[in-house]
Amino acid sequence: MTAVAPRAASGRSAGAGAVRPRRRTAGWLGFTPFAAYTLVFLAVPTVLAVWSGLTDEKGAFTLANLGAYRDPIILKAFANSIGLSLATAVASAIVGAVICVALLAVNPVGFTRVVADAAASVFAQFGGVMLAFAFVATIGTTGLLTLFLKQAFGFDINSIALDPTAGPLINQVSGMFFVYVYFSVPLMVIAFMPALVGLRPQWGEAVATLGGGRWSYWLHVGFPVLAPSFFGSMILVFAGAFSSYATASALTNNGVIIPIIMQQDLSSETLPGIAHVPGVLAIGMIVVMAVVMWLYSLLQRRAARWQR
Repeated sequence: MTAVAPRAASGRSAGAGAVRPRRRTAGWLGFTPFAAYTLVFLAVPTVLAVWSGLTDEKGAFTLANLGAYRDPIILKAFANSIGLSLATAVASAIVGAVICVALLAVNPVGFTRVVADAAASVFAQFGGVMLAFAFVATIGTTGLLTLFLKQAFGFDINSIALDPTAGPLINQVSGMFFVYVYFSVPLMVIAFMPALVGLRPQWGEAVATLGGGRWSYWLHVGFPVLAPSFFGSMILVFAGAFSSYATASALTNNGVIIPIIMQQDLSSETLPGIAHVPGVLAIGMIVVMAVVMWLYSLLQRRAARWQR
């Protein structure tokens, strides 16, 4: 009996060892499609963009192309892109968080919650030409809301533009803000709602047991726990707004933000003596997005502590 037991144990160990390589192989096979997608549509374009921005017309390495960042038009476009994305992220984060708190009070499988979740999923992806047309028809020069405010109250909506002399509100950065918020608020709801749902009732019961009230719970438990997820979701909204192109391109042809300038420079170089301007601008966008992704990963790791 003593001689059989070790063999049985070793047999089980060998069987377990045989299963692990199979599971590991199956895991790698399942990861392959995602890895191929990332390689083809993210890694390769990123490398090509960086290489294009750091080479001259003969393909030799050069840093002279970075002189494009001395151009005031490009600097202003970067400032507009970052400012627009930051304003969109802050406004969308506040509005989205309020919506999430309101949805937390309804039945999670009820009609209101199901409709709200479905609407957030649809509206977060509703962009491009259709969204631009909808806003032009609403707050454009002859838009429905524009004409109504003029006739009913004598108020011209274009007067709130940052630069009224630069044309209609919808064609400026200040007008794009409303368009970006439209699809960014649902994105904030989708990203932040799981964190609110993850708040455990036991935490509130513990605070009540210790004599604390609702404000004590939110001040010492709720807000600290939700802060990483809240700011992480805000950063995600910032990234989505910063990289958005189709909607802005349908609204204006002016180079007010970096993606539009890149599209214009792809067809014709506008800075004499500097090659591959779109690649140079892509490097700047990659740097911004890399910083955003780094901050997002830090916040996600911190938020994961409360989700275990």
